[in-house]
Amino acid sequence: MARDSENKVLRRVLITRFSALGDVAMTIPIVYPVCEANPKVNFVLATRKMAEGMFVNRPANLIVLGIDLDQYKGMSGPMKLALNLQHRYNFDAVADLHDVLRTKLMTFALRCKGVTIATIDKGRKEKRKLTHGKTKQPVLSTHARYKAVFRQLGLNLGEEFNSIFSQGEAPRSPIVPAKEDGERWIAVAPFSAHRGKEYPLEQMQLVISEMSRWDNCHIFLMGAGKKERDLLDPIMRRYSNVLSLPHIKHSMADELVLLSHCDVMLTMDSANMHLASLVGLPAVSVWGATHPACGFLGWHQAVRDTVQLELDCRPCSVFGNKKCRYGDYHCMRGISPELILEKVKKVLER
Repeated sequence: MARDSENKVLRRVLITRFSALGDVAMTIPIVYPVCEANPKVNFVLATRKMAEGMFVNRPANLIVLGIDLDQYKGMSGPMKLALNLQHRYNFDAVADLHDVLRTKLMTFALRCKGVTIATIDKGRKEKRKLTHGKTKQPVLSTHARYKAVFRQLGLNLGEEFNSIFSQGEAPRSPIVPAKEDGERWIAVAPFSAHRGKEYPLEQMQLVISEMSRWDNCHIFLMGAGKKERDLLDPIMRRYSNVLSLPHIKHSMADELVLLSHCDVMLTMDSANMHLASLVGLPAVSVWGATHPACGFLGWHQAVRDTVQLELDCRPCSVFGNKKCRYGDYHCMRGISPELILEKVKKVLER
């Protein structure tokens, strides 16, 4: 039975991460092995409702709660949520993988109840030095920071994570066709939440056009929502071997099954890179305002597969949400389609 730093036996642990989809996806390669390595401990992971569907094939001792945060607004909302969860599960400890005001209020309420708290060190000062051009030294990865939280609680970290489908082949999915011998499947995720992390679509179309000519190549365009579906529609209609996922009704589990059959993903620094990591799929990731040195490279993804320009102004942002100081987003627009195609070819040839 796991014990915390004060030698208290742990039976029930709350894990918190309320944030963007990619940040939540990054918890899985750490949380799943921790749960499997501590079978006598029951874990409850509280996250946003939209992220709940990612946690497929989860360990038997892990409950994932998708929380509707609109029900817990204001300063009192997070404390109310924490106390509701404590009343329901009676936690011994909290692994706070987020460390924002919401989770600080939750841990405050639970600490008052005698619950042991372990909180992530996000390395904000080190990341600020990177974005202000004071250093080029990479910071500790987010995955390593997640591990450190569970280590604080005296929990075993478990074996290295490879894939959510590591116990066997991925299950069947109605959206995944049969893959013929010799076919090469490429997933392309051209969108991101922020302009500084998104390769211009007109340039991405040149990349897709060239890849569509490759022998036995099938391309799957990733996206969500009507806006992205409308943007991808003319691209899909132009090529017989290109399929747009937003045009097909499917679940997050279906998407992960599809990715498990692909040979490579072309993606931005976005949630899709982390979804690829969940099934052991190599990703060619395109970086603009952000930088792998800030610690958000996907699990087991290689720096050699990143596409980025070495500019003095990079990185200007940890999350890519700041406006370009020059207004032209050259960090993205300056990347040639040929450079991306070369990286994708190298992965396919391995």
